[in-house]
Amino acid sequence: MQFPKSTVNEFAITAATINGSGSQTANMVLMRAIFLMGIPVSGKNLFPSNIQGEPTWYTLRVSQAGYTARPAQSQLLVAFNPRTANDDLANLVTSGICLYPADGPWQPQRSDIISVALPVRQLLEQTGVSQRLRTYAANMVYVGALAALLGITDTALVKAVQHQFRGKATTIELNLAVIRAAKEWMSNTDTPAHGRFRVEPLTATTELMLIDGNTAAAIGAITGGVGVVAWYPITPSTSLIESLESYLPRLREHNQGATCAIVQAEDEIAALGIVIGAGWAGARAMTATSGPGISLMTEFAGLGFFAEIPAVIWDVQRVGPSTGLPTRTAQGDLLSVYYLGHGDTRHVVLLPGTMEECYSDAQLAFDLAEYLQTPVFVLSDLDLGMNIWMSRPFTYPEQPLQRGKVLSAEDLAKLTTYARFADVDGDGIGYRTLPGNPHPLAATLSRGTGHNERNVYSERPEDWQRNMARLWRKHETARRLVPHPVIDAHPEATIGLIGFGSTAPAIAEARDLLAAAGIVTSSMRVRALPLGQEVTDFIAHHRYCVVIEQNHDGQLRQLLQLHCPAYATRLGSVAWCDGLPLTAPFVRDQVLNVLEQMHATTLIM
Repeated sequence: MQFPKSTVNEFAITAATINGSGSQTANMVLMRAIFLMGIPVSGKNLFPSNIQGEPTWYTLRVSQAGYTARPAQSQLLVAFNPRTANDDLANLVTSGICLYPADGPWQPQRSDIISVALPVRQLLEQTGVSQRLRTYAANMVYVGALAALLGITDTALVKAVQHQFRGKATTIELNLAVIRAAKEWMSNTDTPAHGRFRVEPLTATTELMLIDGNTAAAIGAITGGVGVVAWYPITPSTSLIESLESYLPRLREHNQGATCAIVQAEDEIAALGIVIGAGWAGARAMTATSGPGISLMTEFAGLGFFAEIPAVIWDVQRVGPSTGLPTRTAQGDLLSVYYLGHGDTRHVVLLPGTMEECYSDAQLAFDLAEYLQTPVFVLSDLDLGMNIWMSRPFTYPEQPLQRGKVLSAEDLAKLTTYARFADVDGDGIGYRTLPGNPHPLAATLSRGTGHNERNVYSERPEDWQRNMARLWRKHETARRLVPHPVIDAHPEATIGLIGFGSTAPAIAEARDLLAAAGIVTSSMRVRALPLGQEVTDFIAHHRYCVVIEQNHDGQLRQLLQLHCPAYATRLGSVAWCDGLPLTAPFVRDQVLNVLEQMHATTLIM
């Protein structure tokens, strides 16, 4: 078969392995080595929600164009799991490359690809790897083989291995020995796989770093002044708290004990209860959870909203309903979080879409929570939170912490009267005091029942109505304070694409695919709830808008229609959730389908 000419710095690799075999370490070495060569790279980890031994996949995308969405297909396959090998092979592109263990039970049966049998056992014996470690070291064989095929430099490989096993000299040498042996074997093997796909050094990653969203959020929370953390373990949010535990001792030097209390509660109910209590006492407090945990937090979230207590809740979303798919990504909590609580409850919700925003939103959430005196939710997801992304380095915040309207004893001494929930400034936000304030006027009892502006229990209808009207004014104030949408408006576009969070890479790439077909679009990435005037203006400016999101109900589209009902018919929906990050070709095709339907509807009307 005649294979196409060489492809440089534009391809994807899927490593199909067995969970618990150490393949993630090999994939991180491979990814970092390419990154260190200055080439844009991204990775998507698809792992099981049960114990080791089940299938796992890692797709690594190399793109000098800078695309980071999940690729629709891979050009190279590492078939190291015989249970899934036939299905994995079926998804390999024509003229692709398949690497597989020569001493395994499976062989590829396709004549339109390049197959390479790797002598895994022989190479492990040659490098003296003990029987106990061979299951883990076997994955370094495909790292070495790919390094030879692709042209990954020895310098980048050494630095990547050293980074992965920092401070473990013996482990570093063992893994490098396996990689070098496999690389030498592959270099001396006659196969058309050589040169089919190559990497060539660039300088596109010089100012960048590799990080996941949960780590970025943890660092942001630390620089944002977090003082109390209460949580209960749940995938995919657990690593956010683990990162806090790891980075706090290093980023907050102290001589007189801990600067942050981290408490693992008995469940998510208790976790948010602790956070609400700490926020009432004046601490910057947060928790991290996912959909099932959010459900359990409902009552305390409502209490925080009505008693007006600062709190920060990270929801790293996964697939629901119920337990759903714990290790798959989704955006299905948008409506439930926005309205979480009983009665007329509406929360402030931040929607980060990059690593920088995971970092900065972690800081901003505390400022907003204290200024608005309310729980603030941050909606990430598994794709953002647990996958590795390229990012610019973070900058330390220049502005001091924004504590909001907090009255000291000196402030109270200047007042003749003080009412906790009086709307003095017309923004719906009252002035608060913190426990420990010695002034007699400072004492107050927070409650979740009806109360007047002095925070005294009341069932008077006029007190209730007045209080709810003030809370609505506060929500209007939040509308002006939350991050503005990210808008890329093309002056000739009549079509707008709208999304939020982790759909951004697929939407950006899909816009290029649409442009190649002669369809010009604008884009808007919503950054927060409540929605503001810029959102309305964007929709009003475009004849058709397509809302792209990873849930089945079109939740963002519903909120947009409520926000600007006059333009509701302009909003089409690509609502899709199968647990996998969206691909650009899928988004392009779905947008074309929706536009065709909307155009037909417009003609009928």
